[in-house]
Amino acid sequence: MLHDQDLLSIQEVRTKVEKAWSAWQTFRTFTQAQVDAIVERMGEAGRAHAVELARMAVEETGYGNVQDKTAKNLLCAELLPKSIRSMKTVGVIRELAEERVTEIGVPMGVVAAICPTTNPTSTAIYKSIISLKAGNGVVLSPHPRAKKCTCYTASLMLKAAVEAGAPDGIIQCLENPSIEATNVLMRHERTAVILSTGGSGIVRAAYSSGKPAFGVGPGNVPVLVDESCDMTKTIMKVVAGKSFDYGTVCSSEQTVVAVSSLRPVILEHLQKNNAYLCNDEQRKALEKLLITHNFGVNPKCVGQSPQKIAEMAGFSVPAEARILCCEIGGVGKEHPLSAEKLSPVLSLLFVPDFAAALDACEGILRFGGLGHTCVIHAKDEAHIHEYARRMPAFRVLVNTSSPQGSTGITTNIQPSMTLGCGAVAGNSTSDNVGPQHLINVKRLARSVRLPQDALQVPTVSETKAAVLPAPSPAVAAPAATPNPGAAAFDREAIVSAVERYLAQRGVKVNGSGAPLPAARPASVTEGVVDRFLRSRSKPAAPTAGACCVAPTAAQAAAVPAGAPAPPPPAPAPAPAEREVTIVDFVCEADVRAAIAQSRKIYIGPKTIVTPAAREAARDETLVMAQRT
Repeated sequence: MLHDQDLLSIQEVRTKVEKAWSAWQTFRTFTQAQVDAIVERMGEAGRAHAVELARMAVEETGYGNVQDKTAKNLLCAELLPKSIRSMKTVGVIRELAEERVTEIGVPMGVVAAICPTTNPTSTAIYKSIISLKAGNGVVLSPHPRAKKCTCYTASLMLKAAVEAGAPDGIIQCLENPSIEATNVLMRHERTAVILSTGGSGIVRAAYSSGKPAFGVGPGNVPVLVDESCDMTKTIMKVVAGKSFDYGTVCSSEQTVVAVSSLRPVILEHLQKNNAYLCNDEQRKALEKLLITHNFGVNPKCVGQSPQKIAEMAGFSVPAEARILCCEIGGVGKEHPLSAEKLSPVLSLLFVPDFAAALDACEGILRFGGLGHTCVIHAKDEAHIHEYARRMPAFRVLVNTSSPQGSTGITTNIQPSMTLGCGAVAGNSTSDNVGPQHLINVKRLARSVRLPQDALQVPTVSETKAAVLPAPSPAVAAPAATPNPGAAAFDREAIVSAVERYLAQRGVKVNGSGAPLPAARPASVTEGVVDRFLRSRSKPAAPTAGACCVAPTAAQAAAVPAGAPAPPPPAPAPAPAEREVTIVDFVCEADVRAAIAQSRKIYIGPKTIVTPAAREAARDETLVMAQRT
């Protein structure tokens, strides 16, 4: 049931979508140079306010920490604009001279951008920049618990864009967000495409909205620590990644997997990097606290410090502890901490060998992170490539912290806050989403060849007679329509097909399998059936009231060479009392009676034949000939 606040938020959606769409009517005409100047100014504004926005996000949501949220803001305000600076998105974006094809970038329109509570300011910067870089307008829908910092970020982006020449209103943000308002935004007729970041519910809603959508799946990142790795650097990077913004990035490390022989050295290096090793009781307490009964994440624990999480679980850890580590015995529902945790809690799983490590890492991804991200720390290239081939993830990171590597901070993949998980996770892309996903490409293609130069199509005769399949011994095929022009070998092929079918079932025709003499096309099937019946029993005198089969046609007379073939003789009319009758219904009793009387039952296309009747006919080798 909608309340007044819901109605107000829905009206706000309609108003702000119209504003963004009206501004886009002007913005869609801008050149690449104009668009790039606007994006550069937006990046400058984001960099100037990176710390301020980080503080606002932590204060409003209670998630993460200021230092790491500042790094996220700079990722989107500095690395992202730099990486897309030379990207062409509007007007002519590529000339293929040899192919004589010109590619033209066409903006989509208004982007509906759903922002999460875990990364509220960095996502607002990111989605505003890539939307305008692609020549679109954007309406941001913040999480209700992060609306203040998200709307403030949007206002900074809009101010910078307008100062650089963008039409006012090109960036909008909902000040009264709600579930109903977000659904209206995604389904609005002016909305062209959806960028959805958040929980699985909002992502599913985006994909079911009827609009093109880019949503992402959850991350449950396995980290394989190989025997060939540099252990000092590896554990330092693992702890740095897991502690980054208290685990709020969806690509944070979740479970370290290593062979059992490495256990002592891994535990030693974890302690050197201020990781707290939990005992069995503490692990059980964390399982109950962090993971809900339906294997979701307890929202009260998301993005909290290790000290606060330990306190909530009933124990204490030193102030210098950066992450909490728990050993687990396997993967799946029996081991809750093998799931995604969105907090600075790292699971440790030790296995017998590399093959078992591969199995475990794949299992972790399939337990809640399909298509997202996985990490391997190794120097052995064979192991690295085998890991990459095996893992059902589209970001396979090598020797780097996972959040920083997956978002493009420590790798050369495109900086992004929306990491696609591909079809395996129900996503429309496996890419790090950028401006290139928010444009359509028009292709201007010039003629370069004639059709006959492109394809050599063979001449195909359309008058060749088709060979009919052999009829069933239980129900013969309809009599063919007389065709004087049919070739003799076609009739013989039909006869031969029927005889082969009967021979496969141990029935000899004429006792020798000799071919039938030529017959008129309409009587080919009748002739084979009659020969079959004659081979099974002696002719019987007609029984009063029984239906009889019309006699087959005589063999055609020889035609002198060069003379035109005479038309096939018309069948002699059957006596009135022996006229063929097609029945409407056949049951098993009818078949048994016909067998006893050595007669046929004629059926037509509309005749109903019970399964028992067909079975009896097959058992007694009775042929029921269909006539039209």
